[in-house]
Amino acid sequence: MNYSTSFNRQTFVSLGIMLTALGFVYFPILQDLAKDWNTNDNYSHGYFIPVLSFYMIYTSREELKNLSVQTNFAGLFLLIAGLGQLIIAQAGSEFFLQRTSLIPVLAGLVLFCLGFAFLKKVLLPILYLIFMVPLPAIIWNKIAFPMQLFSSYLTEKVVTFSGIPIFREGNILHLSGTTLEVVDACSGLRSLTTLFALSAVFAILSSHTSWQKWVLFLAAAPIAIFANIIRLSATALLASKYGPDVAHGFLHDFSGLVVFAVGITLLVVVSNVLKKC
Repeated sequence: MNYSTSFNRQTFVSLGIMLTALGFVYFPILQDLAKDWNTNDNYSHGYFIPVLSFYMIYTSREELKNLSVQTNFAGLFLLIAGLGQLIIAQAGSEFFLQRTSLIPVLAGLVLFCLGFAFLKKVLLPILYLIFMVPLPAIIWNKIAFPMQLFSSYLTEKVVTFSGIPIFREGNILHLSGTTLEVVDACSGLRSLTTLFALSAVFAILSSHTSWQKWVLFLAAAPIAIFANIIRLSATALLASKYGPDVAHGFLHDFSGLVVFAVGITLLVVVSNVLKKC
């Protein structure tokens, strides 16, 4: 059932009241989520996700102003489903489902108060919030370890190609005089997660066609892997020449920034190439 009305003060008040109520419900959950961003280096980018989501909505403000409000009661079902997910997840102490329940709740709220046209415009920014929620550890570890092995394998090939002797055992790289371990933080999954979040923003805000947006978004995967292999290979080459100390401390942290910079640069390059297609 739909009910049409103008985008007036009463609409803002109703939406504000419901958002305030949801704020009280989700405050403890968001507070715990912020603590994770502080302690989990893999999701330190989490602070930027809500800001970028809001910015994406802000860029559509003129289009949103021209839309008429059509209260859609189907939004109540989505809202109730999201709150049901929250209650069940809290009963089972499942943090990922608790946090992601905010997405259907927000979508349902927009659909109920403003209508389908509004939801269509803000759906991607709402779905984008998934990037601020850490994956369950069991899933992260299932992905991280194979990526550690894959990164170790490619690094071995690059170092061997450069003419430096290297021997690999799983994710352990043995060089002359030193041994390096490709740990979780060096698997490339962290940079992959961050670059996917960035490529999603680039794709959504770009003027590309739908298929080009998908190409730009998915380009984050090979770019993240490529940048991480450069980092690991450079570290291994320097460690073989100057000793294991170069693989730790400042150089390790700095190389992480280099991966990030390389990733952004390559995303911009891909975007510019797609413009010419």
